[in-house]
Parts: sequence; C-alpha cells; structure tokens
Amino acid sequence: MTAESAVTTCFRHPKVESHVRCTRCDRFICPSCMREAAVGHQCVECVKEGARSVRQARTAFGGRISAVPVVTYVLIGLNVLAYLAELARPSVEYRFDMLGATPPGYLPEGVAHGEWYRLLTGAFLHLTPAEGAFGITHILFNMLALWNVGRVVEAQLGRVRYLALYLLSALGGSVLVLLVAPETRTVGASGAIFGLGAAYYVMGRRLGYDRRAVNQYMAGLLVWLVVSAWMTSWQGHLGGLLAGGAVTLAYAYAPRERRALVQAGACVALLVLLVVLIAVRVSSLAVEPGLMGGAA
Repeated sequence: MTAESAVTTCFRHPKVESHVRCTRCDRFICPSCMREAAVGHQCVECVKEGARSVRQARTAFGGRISAVPVVTYVLIGLNVLAYLAELARPSVEYRFDMLGATPPGYLPEGVAHGEWYRLLTGAFLHLTPAEGAFGITHILFNMLALWNVGRVVEAQLGRVRYLALYLLSALGGSVLVLLVAPETRTVGASGAIFGLGAAYYVMGRRLGYDRRAVNQYMAGLLVWLVVSAWMTSWQGHLGGLLAGGAVTLAYAYAPRERRALVQAGACVALLVLLVVLIAVRVSSLAVEPGLMGGAA
C-alpha cells in the first residue's frame, strides 16, 4: 500500500486530509465539518439529523416554546399601520369599520349587504383625534393592553393557538355587535383584547397562578366591561370575552392524548357557530323594511 492510498480525506471535502471520524456515522470529517458532541465529534449531517429526532419542548397547552412574542409584535404593527392609514385617509375607517347594516334611507352598506370583511377589519381600526377627546388614547390603551397581556398569553399558547384565539375573539366581538346593534359603527381591538384577558384568567386558574391576583384581574376586566357600556361598544367587548374564554377552555382542558385535534376542533366548531349566527342575522336583516330590497 502506498503512502497516498493511506491518506484519508473528509467525506464532504475530498481534498482536505482528515484523521477524525464522526462518532455517529463513522465517516472522516475535517475541522470545518466537526461539531462537538457528548463524546467526540459529529459531522454536520448527523447533528441536523439528531436535532430532527429530538422532541421539541411544549408548553402546558401544547404550543411550541418561543422566547420572542412574534405574533404580538405583528398584531401591534398591523394596528399601527391601519391607524396611520386612517390618519392619512379618514375614509378608510368608514370603508372598513364594523357595521352590520344601515338604517332605511341611507346608502346600503355593511355586513348585511355582503361586506363580511368588516367583521375582522374593524378590529384593526381605532378612533382618530378628529373624532373627539378619546381620540388617540383609544389605540394607545389597546396596544398597551395587547403588549402586556398578549406576550404572556402567546408564551403559554404558542404562536398558532394564540393567533387563532385572537382572531376568533375579534370575530366574536363583531358578531355580537351584528346581533345586538347592527346599525352601530364600531372600531377597535378591544374585543380581541378582552378575549386575551379571558384567556389569561382561564390559564391562571389552570396553571395555579395566585388565585387572588387572578380573581382581581378578572374583576377589573368585568368592571371595565360595565364601564364600557357608557363609553364604547360593550357588545364587542362581551363577545370577545365569551369567544376567548370558550377557546381557552378548550385549550386548557383538552385531553393530552388528542390535545391538538380537540383544540383545533373546538376552534373550528366556534368558527362554524359564528358563521351560522352571521348568516342567520344577515338573513333577518335582509327582510327588514328598507334593507337589501325588503318590503317598504
């Protein structure tokens, strides 16, 4: 055997001489391909394969653990962008706010006239300074609440479950507005944030947070719900609270064996219920005098 034939090279870099083997696949690897292992070194491929086979840590509710609340950041960003659009063009609010239907004699618009997108777009809009003293404080208070509560809820639920909770809460708030006060224009993320508040309460009870602190938090949320009856849309707040509470109960008490399936099923079931309520209410509005060609 010649000296040249005895030279061993890295399997990834054939021109680089190597005398170290991967402890997992036993192939020769050069220094640039070495990764330290518990014993010896492993190649890049074996390290990647090992990472795929390691079961990722999950939260108590089945979500993937993440240190960065990406969804909360994105939601805040979307709300701020929508607010800037409102400031630049005030007609944006009247085009995309939550409105069930207009009274007889007005330009037909709203969910009852096919504009179902308002059920969600209205949850990303807020009052502007031109609309009174509440003005800019509307979005400031909502975004502060979203920042404080959203980060905690997202960390426990994971990004996918958290986003589903937020959107279903926002939709739940809009649906109750449609059912109770269809001719009222509403804007704001409050319904979704009330849903997050309900989620925080349910999670606190499930995980054994300080019971007195959790109860005080919920009491404050209910007080604000009552106060909002004279200031903003209590229907949107209550609808978001109920939807968020229902979703989180499913998240928190789903059996571990089929947790993901039960949680997803609960979200789909709530979505179907909300869509049915919307369809029924739209049908009833369609036959009311002056709406969508109904009897005069």
